[in-house]
Amino acid sequence: FTRFDSTGMASDGVFWTDAINPAHKCGYALGTLNVTGIEKLEDTIALKPQQEVVISRFFAVGTSPAQAVGEVRAVKGVKLGSVTGQIVDTAGKGVSSATILVPDGPKSIPGYADENGKYSFKLPQGPVELNIEDIGRTQAMITATVGEGTNQAPVTTLQPASRIRFDITDESGKPIPCKAHFAPLDEGAPKLDFGPKWRAHGCVDQYMSENGQFTQQLPPGKYRVVVVRGPEYSHLEQEVNVEAGKESVFKGALKRLVDTKGWISADFHNHSTPSGDNVCDIDGRVINIAAEHLEFAPTTEHNRFYDWEPTIKALGLEAFIKTVKGIELTGSRQHINAFPFEPEPLKQNGGAPDWNDDPRITVLSLRRWQGERADRWIQFNHPDLSNMFIDRNSDGIADGGFVGVGSMIDGAESQNGAGTDILSDSPFRLSRPAGSLAMKVSAIREFVWRQLLNQGLRVTAVGVADAHSVYGNGVGCWRCYLPSSTDEPAKIDWAELAPHAKAGHLVLSTGPFLEVTTQNGKIAGDDDRSTGGIDLKVRVQCTDWMNIDRVQVLVNSRPDPKLNFTRESHPQMFKDGVVKFDEKIHVPLQHDAHLIVVAIDEDGDQKTCYGTSDYGKIRPCAYNNPIYVDADGNGFTPNGDNLGFELPKGGMKVDEAKEKLIKAGLMKDEPKPASPASASDLGPKKKK
Repeated sequence: FTRFDSTGMASDGVFWTDAINPAHKCGYALGTLNVTGIEKLEDTIALKPQQEVVISRFFAVGTSPAQAVGEVRAVKGVKLGSVTGQIVDTAGKGVSSATILVPDGPKSIPGYADENGKYSFKLPQGPVELNIEDIGRTQAMITATVGEGTNQAPVTTLQPASRIRFDITDESGKPIPCKAHFAPLDEGAPKLDFGPKWRAHGCVDQYMSENGQFTQQLPPGKYRVVVVRGPEYSHLEQEVNVEAGKESVFKGALKRLVDTKGWISADFHNHSTPSGDNVCDIDGRVINIAAEHLEFAPTTEHNRFYDWEPTIKALGLEAFIKTVKGIELTGSRQHINAFPFEPEPLKQNGGAPDWNDDPRITVLSLRRWQGERADRWIQFNHPDLSNMFIDRNSDGIADGGFVGVGSMIDGAESQNGAGTDILSDSPFRLSRPAGSLAMKVSAIREFVWRQLLNQGLRVTAVGVADAHSVYGNGVGCWRCYLPSSTDEPAKIDWAELAPHAKAGHLVLSTGPFLEVTTQNGKIAGDDDRSTGGIDLKVRVQCTDWMNIDRVQVLVNSRPDPKLNFTRESHPQMFKDGVVKFDEKIHVPLQHDAHLIVVAIDEDGDQKTCYGTSDYGKIRPCAYNNPIYVDADGNGFTPNGDNLGFELPKGGMKVDEAKEKLIKAGLMKDEPKPASPASASDLGPKKKK
């Protein structure tokens, strides 16, 4: 019982828990039947020599926690009676979404109606009051006296639910995956709670739909409702007054505004329930991917080969999402993603290999597993770049890390989660975690990646969500764009995409669609040759709820102040339509250089897309993998620049980090407090 959100203890000590997703209509209960060898059962038992304690327990699985608790009590011999009833609407149709709350112990135990609104569970004999709840409806109560045998409760009729029905399509009128989020506008209105963050159909204050045709029940009131589908589509926004017992209709078409022809959006790293470390529904993850408009998403569950394709087909999403079967192989050190593979259902972990502490062994195992293949992709996930490439033992001594591993992988995540630190000016930061008095040192992966590029380590950067829930840590925060011969997800062929990914043809983005091309037609990850300088064609598109206000060119990982363009300093270069920036930038070069273009909205956010989720705070940001320019005709040579900081080693203490930041002019030196004055210091001075 370690991963459940709703648990409780009945008045007689029976422990219960609800399913992670109440829509699954499942509950569990655990009760102690008998104990011998001790007088009282406690959480901790001290056994004497040769002492024997026997504990007998009963574990029940039911259609709800209330039903499961009744089964445990029946086995314990408690005098019970069965309460059976039905909940209907004013038309006589069963209400399947109703919850029957049984008051018992500190917290009422939930029971659920089936698809016909019927319920049945065993309760202790005697009088009982059952509360009936359903979002958007007035509460009802059932008063009954439970006797032996079956007790038929009167049919309970609920008034119509206040609700919004959605009819969302694309421009051609076809249903389309989307997401709606709701904000109460009435003063004092409580926060919304449609359900747990692990599911798509009603998560906190949002709803994600596989086809744009859905209904969400709400308490009566006024709401701001926003419908979106990722960063390439328009958004729909309305204020809706939801009246008690009535249905409002939200109808509209989401328009494809951003032209990404020749590129597809992808996220190489996400999870659902089979990963074991989270409880997100598989269908919830797949709907989440479709609603945020990701077109290619490998199946990368922890430590097992798995396949989301059956779920994609069951949801009718084959035209919107393409997957391949893969894995995230994990342990106590470096986690590694790899695909494609073929799951073997009758083998442990689907036939996956074991993780090894030495990432080179793990990579080699994955490279050769089920036979080597040209399109096998292997990437480091959320890597500690210092540990992998600088200080293998994290003992503060540079030893080269795991020598040779950089040439064995295809990519490494520079972006994992909600950060946008590609323009950071140091390899670490100091912060004080909430509730802690102590500061801590945190590495800034993007900066260390830029340092390593200058040492000649060509590791392709990858941006991912690493999603473990639907709300809060769902997909969409980072994605990659890579070239594709088709713009139809159903026709995507990873074998065709793989050479592009392995060549570094990836542009990382939280939303803006960035295109960077040299005068010779080279793109991210390519080598080019030019004497004296090179022209970059830079184009940035954003949907109607997103913007950028800065374009910065990094030359050998350093932001060049002469190649820093902002709306304030260069207003003529920026536009207000979908195309925000479309310029040719000349980059003077006297020496070999790799070039990265960053497009960002420095004060922006994405609340229109993500609402109250933490992702709403993410700045719109995009950057390309480096283009390597040979300026002298002798082949590309990295310049070795450490960007003002030595390559970070492991085990850095707060005082050491603070000293380095002060030395770099990035932190002020705090004056040391004066030492306490002694009594002699406070007295009058005697003349000699």
